[in-house]
Amino acid sequence: MRNAQNRSVSPSRRQIVISGAVALVVAALFLILFVLPAEFGIDPTGFGKAAGLSGLSEGSNPELARGQKREGVLTPVSQPINSDSFQVELLPYEAIELKYTMAEGAPLLFSWSAPAPLNYDMHAHPFEGGEDLTESYGVAAAPAMKGLYIAPFTGIHGWYWQNRTLDPVTLTVRATGAFTASATIDTAGEHPRALTPTR
Repeated sequence: MRNAQNRSVSPSRRQIVISGAVALVVAALFLILFVLPAEFGIDPTGFGKAAGLSGLSEGSNPELARGQKREGVLTPVSQPINSDSFQVELLPYEAIELKYTMAEGAPLLFSWSAPAPLNYDMHAHPFEGGEDLTESYGVAAAPAMKGLYIAPFTGIHGWYWQNRTLDPVTLTVRATGAFTASATIDTAGEHPRALTPTR
């Protein structure tokens, strides 16, 4: 009786062969209908084009071919992306610097503003060579500035501001990018500061 029950539950050799054949047919259909059009641009049935899969392959995607001719559009960033906000009141003729540590190629999306124009100098210097190799990217007077900055080298990157009015002025800075540390510099020296994520 026990042997009869085991025989009825165990699949027969014929059932195993049929199941294997069905699995092979399903895999072949999946390969022909989905994988070949999407990965290799091969679409023998026309299903890939109808389903929008053939455009996924690099060889048959004219949009991708056009896009890959452009440089600097998609730039992978290996460093973690951080956000930071900074606010300080500058007394008449008081000045401050805000610096970020960034690797070459790291992006920095920033905006800063004040209720009155501030004299500013956006500049950077590499770790190798130090301040003797400082480069300035903008020196002017303005109440605000925003933009996307890409670090040209690994080092210290940021701004110097000075309030040349006779009234206190509050400076607000917001930044998002692949910076790893920050510091301020004033008449008392350099002060490391913790990043304050923007809300």
